[in-house]
Amino acid sequence: MEINKKKRILVLNYEFPPLGGGASPVSYEIAERLSKTGDFDIDVVTMGYKDLSKYEEVNSNFRIHRVKCLRSKKELCHPWEQATYLISGWFKCKELLKNNKYDICHCHFIIPTGVLAMKLKKKFGLEYVITAHGSDVPGHNTDRFKFLHKFTGPILRKFCKMAKAITVPSHFLKDLILKNINYDIDKKIIVLPNGSRDFLMEDIKKENIILSIGRMHEGKGFQYLIEGFKKIDREDWKLYLVGDGPYKKTLEKMAGGNKNIIFTGWIDNKGAKFIELINKAKVFSLLSAFESQGIVYLEAMSAGCSILASNINACKETVSDEVGYLVQRDNINEIELKLRRLIDDNVRLDFFMKNSRKRYEKKYNWAKIIEEYKKII
Repeated sequence: MEINKKKRILVLNYEFPPLGGGASPVSYEIAERLSKTGDFDIDVVTMGYKDLSKYEEVNSNFRIHRVKCLRSKKELCHPWEQATYLISGWFKCKELLKNNKYDICHCHFIIPTGVLAMKLKKKFGLEYVITAHGSDVPGHNTDRFKFLHKFTGPILRKFCKMAKAITVPSHFLKDLILKNINYDIDKKIIVLPNGSRDFLMEDIKKENIILSIGRMHEGKGFQYLIEGFKKIDREDWKLYLVGDGPYKKTLEKMAGGNKNIIFTGWIDNKGAKFIELINKAKVFSLLSAFESQGIVYLEAMSAGCSILASNINACKETVSDEVGYLVQRDNINEIELKLRRLIDDNVRLDFFMKNSRKRYEKKYNWAKIIEEYKKII
């Protein structure tokens, strides 16, 4: 009787916890959950940073290799820093491929990581699957990558054409790929929503807290939420802003010393402080200019928070009208109005919070999503 062997996966991602934004924990969850099925053996090649260990064994089927790179910030990586990952990553991958036979490469981000995946395919014949996350797709993050993507079109088309499959977390992102990269790869693209860890702690009591989490730059819309919150002028409600980044000092000035606006700095989402705060919050809000799906909304829904989000296409897929409101992100009057509706109507707020949890369980629980990844991988 033939015994089924584990499938060996080489995972490439320059952003891996504790580095990076929303795509970072997603790639970790996929790798860890696949490894725990017992059907997959996984090596991750990612960026090194300061005193992070070069090698980490998460479990007997899951290992992390961090390569020497230039990187100045934990939450942000510039294109020239990404280039150092491609160089160091190439040598680490060559070393791993000498000693291991991999069945597939799982590449997170079309660019820059696709450069490495394509080179490995050409040199070693290793096929690859891409998971796109947003900033790697032209037309998504115009604040940071608009200039860069003017030169990436031909190479992005090549990466995508050579991939066995491409997964995306939303129809919005699929449409951007077809429009801005290649119309001919429709059949390769699989829409598979990201999941989220389940943060629900039923023994933690809800409080009058509006919570916002993210990298602090203008595109996340913290400034509009602060202005809307100041206008409602309610002493019995607090606004917690979790995160760090280049825009933080400006936001602190905008808050003007308001004692009900609390900046916590960066908090590890695996720690007790984060879990307590997300479970205490009744309202979660992030007014982004761009999202490919928005992992943090899923985290908030898992903890039973009602949602106030910007009315961009990706959020329209993630946030239904049964869990909260969508607003024009820079319309302070509309933000104020929707915040008032949430905090002044306990029946409506309770309805949103209960449905938020239900939506998470139905659509965004990792246990269901990982079964689809198993089929694709």
